[in-house]
Amino acid sequence: LYYMDAVSDEQAVCMMENHLISPQLIKNKRFSAALINSEENVSVMINEEDHLREQCIVKGLDLQLAYDTMSEIDGRIGGSMKFAFDEQLGYLTACPTNLGTGLRASVMLFLPALTVNGIMPKVLRSISRLGLTVRGVYGEGSEAEGYKYQISNEVTLGVTEEEILSQVDEVVKKLCLLEEAERRNLMRGSSALEIQDECLRAYGILTNCAKISTGEFIKLSAKVKLGACLGYINISEVGAIDDLTVKLSPSNITAAAGKQLTPLERDVYRAQYCAKAFKKMKG
Repeated sequence: LYYMDAVSDEQAVCMMENHLISPQLIKNKRFSAALINSEENVSVMINEEDHLREQCIVKGLDLQLAYDTMSEIDGRIGGSMKFAFDEQLGYLTACPTNLGTGLRASVMLFLPALTVNGIMPKVLRSISRLGLTVRGVYGEGSEAEGYKYQISNEVTLGVTEEEILSQVDEVVKKLCLLEEAERRNLMRGSSALEIQDECLRAYGILTNCAKISTGEFIKLSAKVKLGACLGYINISEVGAIDDLTVKLSPSNITAAAGKQLTPLERDVYRAQYCAKAFKKMKG
């Protein structure tokens, strides 16, 4: 259990960058708390946007597993306290947008080809018409970075949990098929050589630079990941790039160093660490 008013600002940001808590919980730091399990895939935030926000994150497209895990914990919490519930309106949440099931099913997707080929604006409009929304890496209010988009349901009232899970799962699978098609187009198109060159140059910079900022690292590592997906760079476990992106965030670097670092010292640390990590990934 973490009482947020007893957590340092640096540790709070570190927890957020590891997706253990939300930016909103930090804003409410004076009267909020978080319960986090030892595996750090389940967290229960107290006094965030609502009185309780329960969260489970799993790797891969397995919304049902995440839901089942969270539902079991929610049942235990519900056994010891009474939730405000109305037979017609569902759960009476503090935030009106969560009224009903209170369920937000989200999937993080890596969509570089749809982005590079300029198709994402059309995709976003189509998703919006289906009652879904697209957010950035850190949820509501954050921007998409490194070609990463969080696809979530927007409607929680008048639908069941099963319907929400099914719709998000169906849309995500269709997006994956579109992305695969656009990746093939990238490799066959007139800009194929340029894309390959960008990916290889990104790998070259990340394995040979003396310092690198967070923003540049995210941008270039996304290019390397695209290169791996297109077969230009021999990295079999592309998920390791996502783990590295989290590990080399400013607060995680400070935590790993065990002392406060200047921005320049963090950039030097990031460059040295990512060079070794990418060379190891490539074998």
